[in-house]
Amino acid sequence: MKMINILPPEEARKIAAGEVIDRPSALIREFMDNALDAGAANIEVSIEGGGVARTEVSDDGHGMSREDLELCCLTHATSKIRTLADLDSSLSLGFRGEALAAAAAVTRLEILTSMDGLKAFKLESWPGKEISIEQGRRKKGTSVRAMGLFDTIPARKRFLKREGSEAVLCRNVFNDKALAFPDIGFRFFRDSKLKTFLPPHVSFKERFTKIALNEKESALSAGAEKLVYEITARGEGFEVIIVFAGPELSRGDRRGQYIFANGRRIQDFSLIQALEYGLRGLFPNGVHPVGAVFVNIDPALADFNIHPAKREVRFLDPGAIHHSITTTLENFRRKTFTRIYDIPAAGPETFPEGNAFNFEYNKENDYRTGIKAPAAPASGVLALQAAETPPAYATEHFTGNGLRLVGRIFDLFILVEYNEKLIIIDQHAAHERILYNSLIANPVTEQELLVPIPFQTENEDDDRFLESRQKDLAGLGIRIEKDGDGWRIDTLPAGWRVSASQTIKEILGLKTAGKNMAEKLTISLSCARAVKDGDYLDDESALVLAEQALRLTDLHCPHGRPILFEIERGEMLKAVKRT
Repeated sequence: MKMINILPPEEARKIAAGEVIDRPSALIREFMDNALDAGAANIEVSIEGGGVARTEVSDDGHGMSREDLELCCLTHATSKIRTLADLDSSLSLGFRGEALAAAAAVTRLEILTSMDGLKAFKLESWPGKEISIEQGRRKKGTSVRAMGLFDTIPARKRFLKREGSEAVLCRNVFNDKALAFPDIGFRFFRDSKLKTFLPPHVSFKERFTKIALNEKESALSAGAEKLVYEITARGEGFEVIIVFAGPELSRGDRRGQYIFANGRRIQDFSLIQALEYGLRGLFPNGVHPVGAVFVNIDPALADFNIHPAKREVRFLDPGAIHHSITTTLENFRRKTFTRIYDIPAAGPETFPEGNAFNFEYNKENDYRTGIKAPAAPASGVLALQAAETPPAYATEHFTGNGLRLVGRIFDLFILVEYNEKLIIIDQHAAHERILYNSLIANPVTEQELLVPIPFQTENEDDDRFLESRQKDLAGLGIRIEKDGDGWRIDTLPAGWRVSASQTIKEILGLKTAGKNMAEKLTISLSCARAVKDGDYLDDESALVLAEQALRLTDLHCPHGRPILFEIERGEMLKAVKRT
């Protein structure tokens, strides 16, 4: 009995087309690639019915001759390469010659093209029918229109999303293409309404700000471009342009991160990691930078032919690109996000260890309860006299560097005046950074526990971690020994001020730190030692902490949060309409 059948050519074409054209956004991706490869300076995209009813891309590129138009819808018809070896030097976005053939198999296709604006030709193609070509009228360039996607394949059409959802996907692809080519102008129409206009000849930063930031983010600081940065990294055979927003525009997920290779949006988690790793310390835990990485690489050093939609790339030396991105970002971060307050040190810079600052934990003895305000005056004259006499508790505290302690608020913030600025310092974050720097500069010392901490692990993974990293933990001041069926903590880093249960949680949490175990423990230790929200600092300690905070070169806590912010005198005067 015969089991194997040869599919009719038309059926085979429809099935193969599904690998390239799976929804309207795929039409836009392929048509825009062709327009970009044609050298277009302006590209217009228009959709109706979410792109299912109509998807059209028009450009002002070099157009096609009648002879090329007759061939363009044939399978594997391409002007980009002649042999497989050409892939090693091809910089075009398309090269397989599948897009128009696939579109013609599942839509009613119309192509209008002209090479000089004088002669124009129009192609019409229906699934299962011969193409027809006739004279047309058009200025130089090409328009490709696809109508009735999957009308002849109802089984495929019923898996499409709702019209609005498909329209969003179409716009996302449009944005991806526009991001990578800021020299080109783009327009996007939905149901005959202009939704996006992107002028040509702008920087990557300007294009990124227009596309990747939402309206609220773009409105920040009277134009978000002030909060967006563009830098370049280079290596052998490649150049990387990196655009990213500062911590003011961070996100709670990675949806605002883009990776491109030679103009294509690709999926590459290692380069996403490079972006985040290069900016570590700048963004608080749980948030992510908004940014784009544009890799321009010699085609001989990358294989773009490993994914049907070219969403993945295999680099010959991915480590070199990763290293270039991280080091460039780290250097830029140190130079750009470091605000130096010119406060000369009276002597060698010192960092308080443990509880060196004089502070109280007990909120029952809150310092404000000991403040006695002057009695309310009985008359206007007495009120005036009282106003001219500073109250007894308004003692001013200065350093020799002109730093004046204004006070403390909310049991957390230290207020100081310096160079006509009010500087508001988070006492915990500042102390945490100071301690972190000290711990990085000096080896951790261990302290033996008078009463060891016994504990049981919950799974074999924890046991394997403790057994394999026992020596590494000891080098960090944590000595752990096997104790029967469980474990016992004998020593901890000096100054560790965390409960037994939290200590166990912190140690087992190092399991996911990998090579960064020492850094993660240092962050935890500095956080444990630092003064907390609600701890009372006396005036002298508050002033010392403020002075040391303003001498830091990195004004972020180890978790990435800013340790202070400032308000200039001019801003205050403007707020109350004074000049």
